[in-house]
Amino acid sequence: MIDGVRTRELKKNVDDRGYLMEVLRKDWSDVFRQFGQAYVSLNYPGVIRAWHWHERQWDLFVCLWGMIKVPLYDGRVSSPTRGEIAEFVIGDHRPLAILIPPGVYHGYQTLGTVPSLLLNFPTELYDGTDERRVPHDDPSVPYHWEMAVR
Repeated sequence: MIDGVRTRELKKNVDDRGYLMEVLRKDWSDVFRQFGQAYVSLNYPGVIRAWHWHERQWDLFVCLWGMIKVPLYDGRVSSPTRGEIAEFVIGDHRPLAILIPPGVYHGYQTLGTVPSLLLNFPTELYDGTDERRVPHDDPSVPYHWEMAVR
């Protein structure tokens, strides 16, 4: 696992009306850092949003609808896991929160035939100065977005 990355399984409390699922609590010290803001991102099937990372901000991803693939790449010079890749598939069929530390490249791709809805709880307010980007196919990131054939 990439140093600093944490995950938390989320529980759907199901009854005959539907379900209730807590997505973040301040007493979840494994994934909660601080509240900066919250936003949702609707993504059409196949869409890739990548790569970006932050200097100060931690992100906490939860996919509320559909399924997404979330690869992470540790590009931090001083990290004990520098160069490592981690990949998660999260969403309707696998409710999981992913805490992403500053300096870890991240992105996601909507899987399947329905849009995805990503909820993010970043620790900082967006101001445009903290985010860094490279294209999804940048050769400096050793990751390929094709679907694996198993």
